[in-house]
Amino acid sequence: MNTSHCLRSLPIAALAFATIMGGCRNRQVRPSDSEIRTMAATTAPSSRPVASNFAGNGGTSESVAQAHDPAHPPIDCPLRKLGVDPMHLRPFDDVEKYIAFLEKPERAVWQKPDDVVAALGLKGSETLVDVGAGSGYFTFRFANALPRGKVIAADTEPEMIRHIHHKVMSSGIKNVQAVLTKPEDPGVPKSADWVFICDVLHHVPDRPAWLDRISSEMKPGAKLALIEFKEGKLPEGPPASAKIPRAQLVSLASKAGLVLDGEKRDILPYQVFLVFRKP
Repeated sequence: MNTSHCLRSLPIAALAFATIMGGCRNRQVRPSDSEIRTMAATTAPSSRPVASNFAGNGGTSESVAQAHDPAHPPIDCPLRKLGVDPMHLRPFDDVEKYIAFLEKPERAVWQKPDDVVAALGLKGSETLVDVGAGSGYFTFRFANALPRGKVIAADTEPEMIRHIHHKVMSSGIKNVQAVLTKPEDPGVPKSADWVFICDVLHHVPDRPAWLDRISSEMKPGAKLALIEFKEGKLPEGPPASAKIPRAQLVSLASKAGLVLDGEKRDILPYQVFLVFRKP
């Protein structure tokens, strides 16, 4: 059964439970009888009109019965919205192994995610786009640093977007939006104050065009944080052939219309950490 495409065969209460707990999952979610009863009491539309909630609206009992409870808005799956068929996604077991690799505790020793977030000096109300968000390794840390702001987790992998969306919904996180993007266009909204790109650029085939697209979408004054692995033999990182020299990183960003605004030299042992600004 495809739970992200309406779940038409489940009762309304089970649908709500499956959608909240499964996000965009492509496997059947079968809640227990007690869970169905609980969800029915809190999410299922009432079969009786509730006049007190719609006083003065002039609605009929039929329209009232079909109205959605504002306290429980519909859950908008980012994959379903784009017409992605979850049945074609990689199996959960494979994806979960990859996520476990990305989230392994020893990564924090050299990636220093909390120090990286702190180094940006966020005020707490900005909009930040995490390009190539993956499992949300940085996404959810940025969410904590932006209590009055917004984090857009953008990735080209549907499985990663499904994972982030599920975590957002099941944890009740209000300031993270998961967005499936095209490989050639990260889709940076004009409202973005920051673009964050960590360990992604070396995977991009046409780097000049990709950075041109991002720069063209950024508003004047917006900043871009770019992290890539240093050259040389390191315990972590891609093969030497995939690494991008620091001078080339600066050249690529400059040709895309960005100005080097600063460099965080003393934070990451294996990576270059550059900050650019859109004039």
